[in-house]
Amino acid sequence: MTRLYPLSFRPIYKTKIWGNERLRNLLHKDVGDLKKTGESWEISCWPGDISIVANGFLAGNNLQELTEVYMGDLVGDKIFEKYGNIFPILVKFIDADDILSVQVHPDDDMAREKHNAYGKEEMWYVMECEEDAEIIVGFKHDITREEYLRHLRNKTLRQILNSEKARPGDVYHLPPGRIHALGAGVLVAEISQTSDLTYRIYDWERVGPDGRGRELHTELAVEAMDYKSYPEYRTPYTERLNETTGLVSGDHFTTNLLHFDRPLSKDYYELDSFVIYIGLEGESSLEHENGTETIRKGETLLLPAVLKDIRLVPKEETRLLEVYIK
Repeated sequence: MTRLYPLSFRPIYKTKIWGNERLRNLLHKDVGDLKKTGESWEISCWPGDISIVANGFLAGNNLQELTEVYMGDLVGDKIFEKYGNIFPILVKFIDADDILSVQVHPDDDMAREKHNAYGKEEMWYVMECEEDAEIIVGFKHDITREEYLRHLRNKTLRQILNSEKARPGDVYHLPPGRIHALGAGVLVAEISQTSDLTYRIYDWERVGPDGRGRELHTELAVEAMDYKSYPEYRTPYTERLNETTGLVSGDHFTTNLLHFDRPLSKDYYELDSFVIYIGLEGESSLEHENGTETIRKGETLLLPAVLKDIRLVPKEETRLLEVYIK
């Protein structure tokens, strides 16, 4: 079988009523004539939005086809056994010029029962934000289902929702059941399970081009919701230059931060998984046994599981997110 190499994909752009121009202006995405581009799906195996390879001899093939052909060599043997041809991670850049809807995601059990799909655990890494930008995540205090529904009916959810000032470099882990909303003026990298299951709770009385409000999913959200409050929602970490900094680690994905200004060698011999690199800042070369690829800010590369020994060589000070499944 032909040797694999790090794969880049054609971004899938999504126009949103809350979108802006940061994907074009800050991440240099070629969105063409699209306005209010809210999302760039970088790696996706969600039905109807399956990523197409952009580089090398596999260009033009989609991610599901590659997983079917290369199986464990691409994703890792245990991952292929569990997920089959469905690549299990969805990577996006999200640009919010207005606050997103308040929402919550189901866990695997609920998603399987209601939709025959996987649930959605996700995380955000804040790449850029305006000075007064906020992120809504979780509740200020433990609440009851009845209290939540009363505030929802009265349009006073703000009174019980926890709001935090956004800062570049912030990390938010959003397990299923955690209520959240991305605030206006924030650009994030989002990593999640391969799922687009979102229960929209409240959309700030907005209407679409047709003059109607977007669909809400009140009953499903009530069932999915975690009504507890937690002491800390922002993920704490201490960034160290030329080292791997752990951010989020769980059953569905592990994400680390790589910040380096000199060559960095990575050994994946003990890891039975693909690795995703997401460019946050700078530019570097990824050297591997079959050649070299470049990754810049706003770009994403998928390293097949069969490639175990790589070297990252920065052309300037670089930050990458490193994502895999343990």
